[in-house]
Amino acid sequence: MKPILEYKDYRAYMQDYYDYRKSHGAFSWREFCKLAGFTSPNFLKLVCTGQSSLSKIKIAPVAKAMGLAGFEAEYFGLMVTYGNATKDSDKKAALLEMERIAREHRVRVVDADAFQYYESWKYPVIRELAPMMPGAQPRKIADECKEYVSAEEVRDILAFLVKAGFLKKDGEKIYSQTEQTVIGSKEALPIAIRAMHKEMGNMAVRAVDRYSASERFITGATLGVCEEAYSRIVEEVSNCCKKVVDIANEYKDLNQVYRINFQFFPCTGKVKEEHHA
Repeated sequence: MKPILEYKDYRAYMQDYYDYRKSHGAFSWREFCKLAGFTSPNFLKLVCTGQSSLSKIKIAPVAKAMGLAGFEAEYFGLMVTYGNATKDSDKKAALLEMERIAREHRVRVVDADAFQYYESWKYPVIRELAPMMPGAQPRKIADECKEYVSAEEVRDILAFLVKAGFLKKDGEKIYSQTEQTVIGSKEALPIAIRAMHKEMGNMAVRAVDRYSASERFITGATLGVCEEAYSRIVEEVSNCCKKVVDIANEYKDLNQVYRINFQFFPCTGKVKEEHHA
């Protein structure tokens, strides 16, 4: 089976372990549970199917039952912490620790890059802005940003963008964009993007008063929907966003960085139909 460092889902790892053992000899859920100290003969099967969760105090016995020790046992514990966490902050902390362990043991993962890229508006904005200002000093780039960023931050961000492959350095302080996009696991990326949505949403609120109507466009509608209407609207907005990107890419003489947000969220709970006698 695959090395544990290639997993993010502890249930998937346990299921693969069980399947591997079973394919190489007599092995049952009853035996697996007994090795891990459970009296229920199918509890671990329920865990693997998502019908139950592995508690913190049972991490070590289950890891030992699967022959895990050292960094592998630690990694398994972090997978359980991630899988059971309900807060984004706890999930992020667990994933970053998993990334650290994987990096130390020479397994390439990109979740840390995803978190760093999305942790602030500064990364995507400077990625767009730097190629428009060939030869510019970090201080000049910082001065063009509407939100505060220091010259030292700009210098560090540019170094990260080049190292991570999001920008290419063509000369002294001359940058161009690459085809590179942020690639992260399906577990990490949603957490990182949620943080960016929150930050860009706050910037949009400030933009209402900061800029004149000729510099910004803000509109909206409040409407009633059903599940089918919701799905159709989401698809339409998604297609619109892609079209906006296509339009921007048609032009070469770019001279400013903009952000476009789409927000479509519930303002009420679902109204249940009442049946009257």
